[in-house]
Amino acid sequence: MSFEQKYRCYPASFIDKPQIESGGKIIMPPSALDRLASLHIDYPMLFELSNPAAQRVSHCGVLEFIAEEGMIYMPYWMMENMLLQEGDTVQVKNVTLPKGTYVKLQPHTTDFLDISNPKAILETTLRNFSCLTTGDSIMVAYNNKKYYIDIVETKPSNAISIIETDCEVDFAPPLDFKEPEKPVAPVPLGKAAAEVQEAPVEPEPKFNPFCGVGRRLDGKPQKYEPPPVSSSGSKDKQPVNRGSGQPSAGSSSQSSSRQSQGKLVFGSNVNRSPKETQKEAAKATKQEEPKKEEPKFQPFSGKKYSLKG
Repeated sequence: MSFEQKYRCYPASFIDKPQIESGGKIIMPPSALDRLASLHIDYPMLFELSNPAAQRVSHCGVLEFIAEEGMIYMPYWMMENMLLQEGDTVQVKNVTLPKGTYVKLQPHTTDFLDISNPKAILETTLRNFSCLTTGDSIMVAYNNKKYYIDIVETKPSNAISIIETDCEVDFAPPLDFKEPEKPVAPVPLGKAAAEVQEAPVEPEPKFNPFCGVGRRLDGKPQKYEPPPVSSSGSKDKQPVNRGSGQPSAGSSSQSSSRQSQGKLVFGSNVNRSPKETQKEAAKATKQEEPKKEEPKFQPFSGKKYSLKG
């Protein structure tokens, strides 16, 4: 035989038992204890709570048998799980549950992970629980704050007993947990956009050495005009034609007159005396004169002489 009875449920605030809210046990009337004792049920006493109207099922233990007849007091979080209101009817049935070996928990908020030692707080809170059911949301009270935790998975069955058993506990990421956003790599622009943004490259001007204009210090116009420099730069230099002729008398006299007047003249013959320039001119004329052909050597071309006289 088994124990099965219907009761009206009320939250724990109706009775001076605050420890009920932070656990998973209910308070039943004394008549339930007499009935259970006569059935010789297994201990610890575990019960299945069901709400047929909402098709919700949960499991719990019993704390005391001091409630009024026909009534039970249960934690408010348990009434929320089963969608029960004050005075609603709930069916209570005794059950035997296997000892749990594994349970997976998922906090509703990341605040629970900010506790200095959440494992110790959870172990202390679960001492007030006799069993756990997959799909329930239990409440953990700490430092005047309530933390709700979902029972995601239990082994070896959907409802397990956690009394005097070694149970492995695993945590899932909180419901409001968000992964940190990864930095987005800059997207390279297309070829068309890059071509539009890039300005047309102007050709760099080539270097033209010695492209200036010579000027005289006395302000007179310059007779000699330098040949135009090609755009190819120093590679296409034109050879300088050096004259080999003798400088004219006018130029020599003009240079001597400039030196006598105390004016600066830029030229190759400024620092040379007229004598030196005349010597160089004479050498140049000698080099330009055609060389006379030397007579060929003719053997035995001498005259005959007689010893007799």
